[in-house]
Amino acid sequence: MDVNSVLTRVSHPQAGGVVIFLGTVRDNSRSRHVKFLEYEAYKPMAIKEMNRVAEEARRRWPLLGIAIMHRLGHLEIGDISVAIAVSSEHRKEAFEAGRYAIDSLKQTVPIWKKEVWDAGEAWIGSERREGKS
Repeated sequence: MDVNSVLTRVSHPQAGGVVIFLGTVRDNSRSRHVKFLEYEAYKPMAIKEMNRVAEEARRRWPLLGIAIMHRLGHLEIGDISVAIAVSSEHRKEAFEAGRYAIDSLKQTVPIWKKEVWDAGEAWIGSERREGKS
C-alpha cells in the first residue's frame, strides 16, 4: 500500500490538518506469536460499506477529503493492512473523523482476518472461527 497515494487523495489547498491512520500487522495476538495474516472480504459489500462510512464522516464533520483503503490477501508482519486519511481546515475535525472512520470500518465492513500462529490459526472478528468455514 502506497501511503503517498493515500495522502494525495485527501490533499487540498485549504487543509490545515491531515490525519493518517495506518494499521499494521503485529507479531502477537492474545499471547500468541503471529506468523502472518490473511484478509478476505465480500468486495462489493465492503466497498459499499467503506463508501457509506466516508459519506457519514463527511456528513458529521466539515471534511475536505477522506480516503479509506484496506488490503486483502496474505500480509506479513509489519505490512500496512489499512490506511485512513482525512483532511480538514482544522486538526480537531480531522482527528475525530479519522477515529470515527477506523472504528466504523472495524465494526461494519465485511472484512475477515485469519491469524496464523506457530501452533494453529483462527478467523478473528467474524462468524468463521476455529474449525468453521
